[in-house]
Amino acid sequence: MRILHTADWHLADRLGRIDRTGDLRKAVERVADYCRLEKVDVLLVAGDLFSELAGPDALRESIRHLQETFESFLHGGGTILTLTGNHDKENFCQTLKHAMNLAAPSAGKFGNIVPPGRLYLAAGPTLLRLADRQTDKPVQFILMPYPTPTRYLTDEETQRYQSLDEKNRHLMAAYTSKLNKLQADPRFDPRLQTVLAAHIHVRGAELPTLFRITEQEDVVFSDADLPAGFAYIALGHIHRAQFLGGQKHIRYSGSIERMDLGEKDDQKGVVLFDLGPEGLRDEPAPLPLEATPIYEIEIRSPQDEIPALKERYPDAQNDLVRVICTYTAGVDNREEILRELNEIFPRWYAREIIERNTLTGTLVGGSAGPAKSFEETVRDYLRQELTNLEEAQRDAILARAEALMAEV
Repeated sequence: MRILHTADWHLADRLGRIDRTGDLRKAVERVADYCRLEKVDVLLVAGDLFSELAGPDALRESIRHLQETFESFLHGGGTILTLTGNHDKENFCQTLKHAMNLAAPSAGKFGNIVPPGRLYLAAGPTLLRLADRQTDKPVQFILMPYPTPTRYLTDEETQRYQSLDEKNRHLMAAYTSKLNKLQADPRFDPRLQTVLAAHIHVRGAELPTLFRITEQEDVVFSDADLPAGFAYIALGHIHRAQFLGGQKHIRYSGSIERMDLGEKDDQKGVVLFDLGPEGLRDEPAPLPLEATPIYEIEIRSPQDEIPALKERYPDAQNDLVRVICTYTAGVDNREEILRELNEIFPRWYAREIIERNTLTGTLVGGSAGPAKSFEETVRDYLRQELTNLEEAQRDAILARAEALMAEV
């Protein structure tokens, strides 16, 4: 069985003022090309298929694009397996899963061999099998979504917590317990080659930044929490591609696009591997995806530096850019500076324009600016404060905040 491992698509996402839909769709179409060129049997998406910033219309259009892009893959007998991540909206994904099960009720039985040629979304811990098209022998998959209270804290005792740390401890214990129970379930066959797909943060992973979540908020597992005996462990959540502890069958595929400035140097891609009756065949092979350039520009002398920027970045029309510009009142023309910068970097996603007085120096702000944009700071604060609210109430508040920031 030939499997393509990917994760963290974040469909319909935004970066500041920029809608990332076009960038992400190009990446998805490249993934579909790999499925065709490499004769893939299973496309495995290890969480965060959608963005939490996507509204109903954007989600609908994202599903339509997926249908069009992977129609030939599914008609040819290919299968898409995916699971929910921390950025997927739980209510939406549960509704989508129920709708798919209603359309094909025989395809959703826990532990069964499921028919190929369709997409399966795991909104909770899931065990299923797929028959290898070459050998007709089944391959077993355990799909473990991101640990959230709704998915894993199912009894009253674990639902009571007084702090973020306590909640994370409950989630870690519940997640590990559920994974162990799945392996002890009579429907789990230890004789079969098994792939574990999980959307989690494993300690020891290399991560320059986390995507819209702090390390304090995240649930961090030890690599000892990952059971041995799996033919391959497909991880999502960390956006930098890597394998863990020298074990090349335990991998983060990374995201399919650069999602923020912390990923400016990351090379994006997917991972292709083959499973036979004897287990993993050869070493998993990373396949590259072209990623959108993203960087920061700091300008201290507009008259001298802006002409040089035009020569240095002649093809920056698609680049994602954070601009920090300091100008001198009475010397530089602010509106002309903004016009020229818009021409050079039409997809700037955040900018800070600082006025310096000729007599007293800088009047507003500092030379470097904050590490995060205003929008990112607001989102991080709200997620921290709204941790214990119901999902629907939390989503409503976040949606209102996004609308207000868009107006500003």
